[in-house]
Amino acid sequence: MRYAPMNFLGHLFLSGKNEDIIVGNFIADAVKGNALNQYPDGIARGIRLHREIDHFTDHHPVFLSSRRRLYPKYRMYAGVIVDIYYDHYLAKNWQDFSEEKLRHIVSNAYFLLIRRFNILPPRSKRILPFMITQNWLVNYKDLNSLQRVFNGMDRRTEHRSGMGGAIEDLLIHYQEYESEFREFLRGIIAHINEYRSNQY
Repeated sequence: MRYAPMNFLGHLFLSGKNEDIIVGNFIADAVKGNALNQYPDGIARGIRLHREIDHFTDHHPVFLSSRRRLYPKYRMYAGVIVDIYYDHYLAKNWQDFSEEKLRHIVSNAYFLLIRRFNILPPRSKRILPFMITQNWLVNYKDLNSLQRVFNGMDRRTEHRSGMGGAIEDLLIHYQEYESEFREFLRGIIAHINEYRSNQY
């Protein structure tokens, strides 16, 4: 089960610099099945890349280990929480993985999505203003901002998810999650590089 705001920074990081790929990757959760064929080829490639990232993530043993730690408490929401944890570590340690500044990459992505706003599906149009005004992608690194994200998601699930307590669980196993994130990131970078070489 996947829904916003989660994992956007990881998807942006893996999109590279192609603008169509970035847009397609951003809108992919709002594009179901063969509806991707309605979009230009470059954007459709971004949607396919997003789906490949999700498939790899959902079957990777390290991600599954992180999720397993949370599953008894959060059940179906455990994977969503891990997605957000991993984006937290990516934002916090961005300089370890990119030579470009996080704020620069994120600002460029925001401006791109604003320029291409008309092509976004309705769900993505609803999400984007919140993403920009609250600066999700940069603020993932801040635990107070992350708490607000989890509180908001908890409200949207009518408190069934219990995600308001996810920061407490993050802090209990903070080093374990960070170690798992770094191992997972190495794996998905290698996989997506191979995927790109075969697809593009």
